[in-house]
Amino acid sequence: MSTQETDIDRLAQVQSRIRRAARDAGRDPAEIRLVCVSKTIGADRIRPLLATAGRREFGENRVQEAAEKWPALRAAFPDLVLRLIGPLQTNKVRDAVRLFDVIETLDRPKLAAEIAVHMAREGKRPRLLVQVNIGEEPQKAGVMPADADNFILYCRDELGLQIEGLMCIPPVEHLASPYFAQLAAIAARNGLKHLSMGMTSDFEQAIKLGATEVRVGSAIFGAR
Repeated sequence: MSTQETDIDRLAQVQSRIRRAARDAGRDPAEIRLVCVSKTIGADRIRPLLATAGRREFGENRVQEAAEKWPALRAAFPDLVLRLIGPLQTNKVRDAVRLFDVIETLDRPKLAAEIAVHMAREGKRPRLLVQVNIGEEPQKAGVMPADADNFILYCRDELGLQIEGLMCIPPVEHLASPYFAQLAAIAARNGLKHLSMGMTSDFEQAIKLGATEVRVGSAIFGAR
């Protein structure tokens, strides 16, 4: 990666790879959203992607970090879409509901119940994705694949939450494709159309297997 490249240059390369992967899969590139993962990146580097490159979808891992930099950016760019893609603690739910447009890491009944309560209190309904621990890894968050159907049903029927899709992070030491295919199968049988899967190292595979959103950070902003 050349030191002369800018974030916008690298963004353009990622966008080109997305278009190529979509065409290779027989898909319309417009079906796939690029979520720029901006964790640890300051507002001064995010602003050009908003102002010059016209990007509007960003992902953050931590509520507190997002709260420090995004309100001012949202004031300048009110049409941006901010996604929480990191684990959410129940004591941060109120702030998350206020700040984020999409919460992608819904993964347990207690968290779902808290989200439902604070949505009602705040009068704001962020879009919701269920995170599936697709590799069944003990160190990762997410509902286990075998429990996903019942959890989605609980969120819908018991809490009245509208679940839009699924998110996953496959094991890094394995080929990602089988995990992406498994997530797509869970989504299909639950009538879910949105699949947030694929990161810098594997988003082309994810697009081939039906991703509607890919989360890319280091290929745009460099290693952190």
